[in-house]
Amino acid sequence: MILLDTCAIIWYALEPSKLTHKAKKAIKHAENELIICDISIWEISMLINRKRLIIDDTTSGFINLIIQSQNYQVQKITPEIAERSVNFGAEINSDPADQLIAATSILKNAPIITADQNLRDATIVETIW
Repeated sequence: MILLDTCAIIWYALEPSKLTHKAKKAIKHAENELIICDISIWEISMLINRKRLIIDDTTSGFINLIIQSQNYQVQKITPEIAERSVNFGAEINSDPADQLIAATSILKNAPIITADQNLRDATIVETIW
């Protein structure tokens, strides 16, 4: 299983050249075991709403297309993920989305594909970039 951070989801869908060779290889190898967190759906919606991501579709249409095109498993926030996400110390930054993604990674034992330097610097999660 591989967990994609929000930036990796967007880049894989729209600009795969922004992903490293290692990240693309990991995604291809994982095939039907790709996970995204439900918080990433919210983050993509916010990017569209703030015009930081311009699309030619409705927000929900765009996100549904991304999920279906890669057969992503959407991981909902569980009580265990929520509990873990609020109990990080300084090892994970204070961004709630990063905390939820890190907690999901730990509990699902899935490395995160991310360009986010904060997550890549965290020694408690495995990242691929």
